[in-house]
Parts: sequence; C-alpha cells; structure tokens
Amino acid sequence: MDTIKDPAIIKLEHVRYTWPGNDSPTLDIPHLTINQGEHLFIKGPSGCGKSTLLSLLTGINTTPEGSVKVLDNDLGQLSGSMRDKFRADHIGYIFQQFNLLPYLSVIENVILPCQFSRQRKGQVFDDLQRSAEQLLDKLHLDQSLRNKSVVELSIGQQQRVAAVRALIGNPEIIIADEPTSSLDYDNRTAFIELLLDQVNQANSTLLFVSHDPTLEPLFDRSLDLRELNQIGGHV
Repeated sequence: MDTIKDPAIIKLEHVRYTWPGNDSPTLDIPHLTINQGEHLFIKGPSGCGKSTLLSLLTGINTTPEGSVKVLDNDLGQLSGSMRDKFRADHIGYIFQQFNLLPYLSVIENVILPCQFSRQRKGQVFDDLQRSAEQLLDKLHLDQSLRNKSVVELSIGQQQRVAAVRALIGNPEIIIADEPTSSLDYDNRTAFIELLLDQVNQANSTLLFVSHDPTLEPLFDRSLDLRELNQIGGHV
C-alpha cells in the first residue's frame, strides 16, 4: 500500500523562545504547520515576534524549548555549519536589511547563493549569469547598474537585487521580510508578479511578512502572529 506523503514542510511544536538578556519570552507557539507550495501572508505589529519566528524557521537561531522541523529536518538537532548549509540549499531569504555584500557587484551578489550551494546551482537550467540578468530585467533594474557595487544603488534598487538573489536557483522555501517596503507602486507590482510567478514555477513555499494589507488577498492564507503567539507581543 502506498504511503501518503505528509504535505507539511514546516512544523513547529511547543516552541518557546526568549532572547538572551530578556526576562520574558518573545514567542510561545503551541503549533504551526505550513504545507508544501503554500503562500502564507504573515502580519502583526512591530514587536510581535515576526522576525524572531523567521530566525527560527531558517535556523539562524534555535529554540531550547520545542521543535522546529523544516523539510523533515529538526533544526535544533543540526550543528551551526549544518544549518548554514541547509539554509543555503533550501531557503531563499529576502532580508529586511537586504544583507547585500558591499564589495561585490550587483551580478556577483545575485549569483552568490549558487556559489555556496551546489544544489541551487544545479537548479539553474541556463547559464548562471544569464539567468540572473533575466530576473533583474523582470524587476526593471537598469543594465547599466549590473556591474556596479551595490552601495552605488538606491535603497529600492538594492531591495530588488536582494529579491533576485533569494529567487535564483529555485529554493524550496522563499522567506520575504517586508520585501516591498522601499519600492514604488510600479516596481512593487513588478516584484509581486515576479515573486509569485517564480514560486509557482518551482512549487516553492512562500512566507511573506508585510505591514501592507493590500497585498494580503494575493496569498493562500493569512496568519496574524498575535493570534498564534500566546505571549501577546513582547519584543
């Protein structure tokens, strides 16, 4: 008899996390399940624990209480270097502060994940630089900027570079932390269209954190972290 594959690729059970130096926990989540291919919109006011949740889902931090399982891996059981490799192979992260490397050009920043991950590189079915150029074209980043250092770009341009870097190589999970905050209307629209197109093509799971309620209807499910987090929003 065929076994039925569990559709959940992210599972949190009894997760309780307190930042070092804090007296009270930031997160207390009894249970959270996110399925393969799901597009999840995560909302909540500043300080309710959204960034903390993302840090646990990516293995940047680990929780001493409860379990965080991603793609059947218990992140708390992996060493730091193993979590780094897991993140490089499986997760495209659009950081709120971009985390671009200032000494690299736009193109070099975009293809960087494929330098760290043989798996991501193997999922680029074209020349790596050409694939990067095509994604940058879709986000309207002028060709004259491609070989410049990212520090020469505007904030909105840097945000688009960070988005393309997360998408290249079709990772199974895309995490976007306020990815449209610095974009004007036209570039925001182009970004959302590209993001949804790419994740649909790759059947990736999308976790999208935003304060912009106009984007919420574009997602399969919406999660207000205040309703899930039993702490009630400590920073």
